[in-house]
Amino acid sequence: MMRWKERQHKFSLKDKDKGPLTGLVFDIQRFAVHDGGGIRTLVFLKGCPLKCKWCQNPESMSSKPEIMRIPHHCISCVKCATLCPEQAISIKENFKVEIDRDRCTYCGECVEKCYAGSMTIVGRYMTVDEVMEEVERDRPFYNTSKGGVTFSGGEPTLQSDFLIKALQEAKKRSLHTAIESCCLCPQETFAEVMKYTDLVLTDIKHIDSAKHKELTGAPNEQILSNIKMAAEMGKKLRIRIPLIPGCNDSAENIEAVAKFVGALGDAVEGLDILPYHRLGEPKWEQLDREYVLHGVMPPDRDHVYALRDLVLPHCPNVSVGG
Repeated sequence: MMRWKERQHKFSLKDKDKGPLTGLVFDIQRFAVHDGGGIRTLVFLKGCPLKCKWCQNPESMSSKPEIMRIPHHCISCVKCATLCPEQAISIKENFKVEIDRDRCTYCGECVEKCYAGSMTIVGRYMTVDEVMEEVERDRPFYNTSKGGVTFSGGEPTLQSDFLIKALQEAKKRSLHTAIESCCLCPQETFAEVMKYTDLVLTDIKHIDSAKHKELTGAPNEQILSNIKMAAEMGKKLRIRIPLIPGCNDSAENIEAVAKFVGALGDAVEGLDILPYHRLGEPKWEQLDREYVLHGVMPPDRDHVYALRDLVLPHCPNVSVGG
């Protein structure tokens, strides 16, 4: 079997003339039912231009492979540190493992020799054909449920060449296509992606651009512009509001988002209010990152439904929880 590092070298993204076009994929989930209608396969592409404080998939942020480590699985055998050829892993006081992520080359030695399975590499390079081979495995379910393939992330448009090629291939196979996108990319890129996309699932994290930048690291003018363009192109949209206590859950913001969505007209299939949860928090620790919303609790049910009532006059097709 080809080792991890050898495979990544073979399918390098850096020099497309020496091999097929590849994308950096961090997960493929089958039998998904909440991401585009019917039974679907979700292809998660790595890398995102936003840095949302509440991100449930922090392993999707970086545009390169990463080591994830589950501390409570570690048995303190120190094998990872002794085997690392780059000396990127050291053992501190009380057998605490520390990874120098700038020195790590993702050779996979630590992952292969970790007896307890506490370490894994997130992100692998795949060709379009390899991705579509995975997608095609569930075609009978797509046909009977009106499902298809959804490209998610991270932000799939960040790997636009790969995404467009994969979408084109999916349409050649008569598959329904969807993308889960923050819609932050150049207008020309987004327009090209839209040519091969049936449904766009996207969040509006805050209607105020300055507040959006504070929460995610980027303003929202391009995002809102691309959402409008998708609607004008006749694409179906499903809009989501991730409801984060103390960040974007004010009545003023939610009503302003509802008015924006309502103005998009029949292009919008529905608007989902998605209350904050903490299920993704442990993954921040596994990546040696600080989760700044630690201690924030999910919103009160009465508050959530009061906000839903504000949305209803502008978007009758609103749901809580997706």
